[in-house]
Amino acid sequence: MEKYIHSEKLSKKKRRELDTLRRGSWNGFSPVTRRPENPKAYNRQKARKRSDDFPDRAFFFQKKLQYFEENSSIF
Repeated sequence: MEKYIHSEKLSKKKRRELDTLRRGSWNGFSPVTRRPENPKAYNRQKARKRSDDFPDRAFFFQKKLQYFEENSSIF
């Protein structure tokens, strides 16, 4: 059995070897704490995605106005 030497007195290389032996494997599991997203919180990415899905409202308003002007003679 080897004599115990405090880690502060070991060389950097030996300390690294000991640390790697002591550390265990997480077996593919990430130890980072995970929390579900707050549904009430404002999400900028989600808001931006919604605005990108729809073309300009001014464009729709203009087309709707043209449609009513063209078809107003019918009524």
